[in-house]
Amino acid sequence: MGVPASLPRRLVLVALAGLPFAATAAARESADALWDALATPGHIALLRHADAPGVGDPAGFRIGDCATQRNLGEQGRAQARRIGDEFRRRGVRVGLVLTSQWCRARDTAQLMSLGTVEDAPEALNSFFGRSGERESATNALRRRLSGLPRDAGTVVMVTHQVNITALTGVFPRSGDIVVLRREPDGGISVRGTIPAP
Repeated sequence: MGVPASLPRRLVLVALAGLPFAATAAARESADALWDALATPGHIALLRHADAPGVGDPAGFRIGDCATQRNLGEQGRAQARRIGDEFRRRGVRVGLVLTSQWCRARDTAQLMSLGTVEDAPEALNSFFGRSGERESATNALRRRLSGLPRDAGTVVMVTHQVNITALTGVFPRSGDIVVLRREPDGGISVRGTIPAP
């Protein structure tokens, strides 16, 4: 995370302390180590949807009507397929795939072909442009994470940059996977980020 040089050091430390996983997000592991982690019990792949040209959604956006939304481009569709291929190549057994209801997230989840895709609107739907919903959406995501079955294999959750950043402090690019670990006390920590293929 870049910090403007003009900010006093004390202010920077206070700002970082406010991020829920700032300390663990700073620790970086190699992509190979993170893929190995995903193949072991207790890990979650929190994925930003694949490449969808533009920012936000057009006026008149409606859930359930992809024609009113910003959608995956051809590059994004190919990227989603590559991500799924990488899960299979790495031997990651996926037990559950959850997604935002936005078409670009759902299409990413389906194109990865990792299993049946389930909507998780309360936890994964975007709150972009509605910052007042940040806290309630992030709390819903925390609840969903804490309630995930421990014996279901790796859980893949496809969502949006704002949701991931609010939870972890990580600003992912399209197609990036933030690897989370479920701790014995029920908490969640960030292992690192696997760059989009």
